[in-house]
This record gives sequence, C-alpha cells and structure tokens, in this order.
Amino acid sequence: MLFALAGLSLSVLVLPALAQSQQGGTGTSGDAARSSMVQILEDFRADSQAAEARDRRRLGELLDDRQALDEALAEARARLKAAQQRRDTLEGRRDDQQKRLDALRRQAQSRTGGLDGLEDVIRQRIGELRDDLGDGWLTVGGDARLPERPDDEALLDLDRLAALGDSLAHLTAESGRAVRFEAPVAGRDGAVAPREVMRLGAFAAFSDGQLLRSPGDDGTLTMLEHTPGSVSDTLRAFQQGESDRVAIDPTQGEVLKALSRRPSLWQRFQQGGYVGYVIVGLGSLGLLVALVQYIYLLQVSLRLRRQLRDIAALRDDNPLGRVLQRFRALGEGYVPEALEARLDEALLAEQPRLERGQPLVKLLAAVAPLLGLLGTVTGMIVTFQSITVFGTGDPQLMAGGISQALVTTVLGLITAVPLLFAQTALSSRSRTLIGVLEGRASAVLAEHLESRQAIGESGHVATD
Repeated sequence: MLFALAGLSLSVLVLPALAQSQQGGTGTSGDAARSSMVQILEDFRADSQAAEARDRRRLGELLDDRQALDEALAEARARLKAAQQRRDTLEGRRDDQQKRLDALRRQAQSRTGGLDGLEDVIRQRIGELRDDLGDGWLTVGGDARLPERPDDEALLDLDRLAALGDSLAHLTAESGRAVRFEAPVAGRDGAVAPREVMRLGAFAAFSDGQLLRSPGDDGTLTMLEHTPGSVSDTLRAFQQGESDRVAIDPTQGEVLKALSRRPSLWQRFQQGGYVGYVIVGLGSLGLLVALVQYIYLLQVSLRLRRQLRDIAALRDDNPLGRVLQRFRALGEGYVPEALEARLDEALLAEQPRLERGQPLVKLLAAVAPLLGLLGTVTGMIVTFQSITVFGTGDPQLMAGGISQALVTTVLGLITAVPLLFAQTALSSRSRTLIGVLEGRASAVLAEHLESRQAIGESGHVATD
C-alpha cells in the first residue's frame, strides 16, 4: 500500500512534466525522453501493484490472527465464567457447612450444658501431656504411644475420650515395667553402635552400666558424660542378672544427671589452674621434707634411748654420745664456767640437725593460704572479664572463674592444715630431744663438778 501511494504521487508529479516536455520538445530527443519516462512510470505501477498485493495478503493474515485471538479470548472468558460459577457454588457449600457446624455446636452446647471450657482444658492437658512425655522414656523400646493431639475444630465425643483413657492407662502400665531392647547408642567417643538397652519405666535407661540421655530427634540414645561408680556397678549387675537391686531416681533422672555431672577429684583439682598446681606442688614438697625429718628424729630417739641405757659406752651415732665425747675430751684444768660454756657449744652444734626442715615447713604452711587467695583473686578477675564481655545471661561462662577461685582457696587451706600439723609434730619431737640432751648434759656436768670438789676436799683433809 505504501508503494502504491508512492507511485501515485510520483505519477502526479511526473505527468505534468511529461505534458510540458511533449508541448515544448521536438524531434528524436523528445521521443526518447517520452519513452524513458513512460517506462519509469510502468515500473512504478508494477511495484505499487506488487506492494498492494503484499499488503492485502498481510492484512488477511492479520484478520485471521485476530479471529484466533477472539476465539481464544472467548474461550478464556468461558472458563473464567465457569470458575466463577464453581467458586460461587463452593462458597455456598461452605456457608451451608458453616451453618451446619454452628448448629451442631449449639446442639452440642445445649446437650453438654456449656462444657466448652472443659473441652479447652482437655485439649490443653493433652497437649501438655504430649510435650512432657515426648522427651521421656515411656515411648522408647515399647509399644506405648502418646495420645493423639485433638483438633481444635473436632468435637470430643465418647470415642475420643475412651481412646484417650486407654492410651493413658497403657502409658501408666508402661511406667512400671523394665524393658530390654536393642537400639543404636552413641558412646562417649561419638561412635554409634547397636547395644542392649534396659529401660526402667519412665525414670531412666542404661546400657553396660552407663546411664543414657533421652533420645533426640533422630532416635539415637547417647551415654552421659560420667556415671557414678557405685551406680554403674549396680546397673551393670542388674542388667546381667547378677543382682535384683537397681538404682532408681524418683526425680526422673535429675539426681543421677547431677551426680554424673559432679566432677571427680582429679577434675576438681584441674579446675584450680596453674595456681592450684603450684599450691599442691609446694604442699607436697613440705610434707616430703617433714616426713624425712620426722623419720630422722625417730631414728635419733631410738639411738638416744639405746645410749641412755648404756651411758658408759659412748657412741657417735646419736647427739648425746657426741656431746659427752666432746665433754670428756676436754680434760682437766677448766673452770666450771668454761666447762659449762663448752657443753653449751656442743649442744648448740647438735641443735640444727634436730630442727632441720622446720623453717621450710612453717614457711610453706604460711604461704599456701596466700597462694589460695591469689588464685581466688585471679578467678574473680576472669569471672568479671566474662561478665564484661558476655553479660550475666549465661552462668556457664562464669563457672570457670568461680570454680578456680573456690578450688584454689580450698587447696590452700587443705595444704596449710597438714603442714601446720607436721611442723608442730617436728617442733615437739625436736624440743623433746633437745630437752633430753640438755638435761643429761647438765647432769654429767654436775657429776663432774661434784667429783672434782670431792677430790679436792679429800686432798685437803689428807694434807691437814
């Protein structure tokens, strides 16, 4: 169509020019120009006709497509109308069913005398019961099942209540049974293997003497981190049929879990940290020194008693023998004051051996509580740092610092008390021995002076 319009406009423009050329042109040149112009005009007419034919064909195709679109639109409108009619029908049925439900509720309310509140309470109690028993042991290893959770829209008829009563009765009977079954159990190392498990009602379950945790979402049982030794032996003997005694926790495992979480002596000692290690190390050193010195004092006591039984035969394996040997080696010619001074010198030479180790033990007994106080302060610093960073919402974050603070104090006191007893025992034993030495040395000195005085008096009498 566009080409036809272009050819028409061109003919309108060309024909006047052709007429003018016919009027003004003469000869052969005019004929040639006319023939060429006619040829051009014929070409444009042919092109315009072809373009018009193509445009008509495309218009026909467009008209055909429009009819297809109209048909599709009509079909869609028909489906939409059918869907609207179906929706209206369903809404009408819903309204009818809602009316019937309201009528049934009114009828049920009129028959039950207003027990809607009771139905709500029953539904609430059933939900709470399922939540409480879902984490328990009653449904593990047996055929007991939890009661079905009632629908909020469903009516609690007699059949449902009877089924609820049967389920509760079955669960009650299951709470008094000991069941043995096979189940996958995760050990402390994380390895999962099938094991023989015994369940004691709703209280606990154990395998190979180890208490188990409640099953998780995947149904895998896991062992507790630690089971008390006495409880483990009792459970193992019961599982193997060697005993009729069994450990029962009436709090449904809470006490046993608390006992299993209680740290052992070694774990408690590790909670003291480096300060606890230093306290125990120094305490062990002090007790070792005290033990060695006390054994030495016992040997000295035995040798001293043997020397006292035979005072004439002096031995150098005891302090008294060495003191008396030095005293007798002095000879004659000393005044009493000089003899007493020499005797005191010999006693003072023996005293350090008898009092050896006592200052160190006394020092460690005094330092141990101070180190415990140091650990307490360090633990509280760690605790306050945890509070500063994480707040007070999680008590486990503060447990490490508090444990270190308390354990180091306990270790300091536990170390200081036996060291004080050891230092007192050493001091008492050494003072006893020193007293015996001083008393016996004084007696020997008095006897020596008395003998010298008696000899002097007898010589004076003989001279007279």
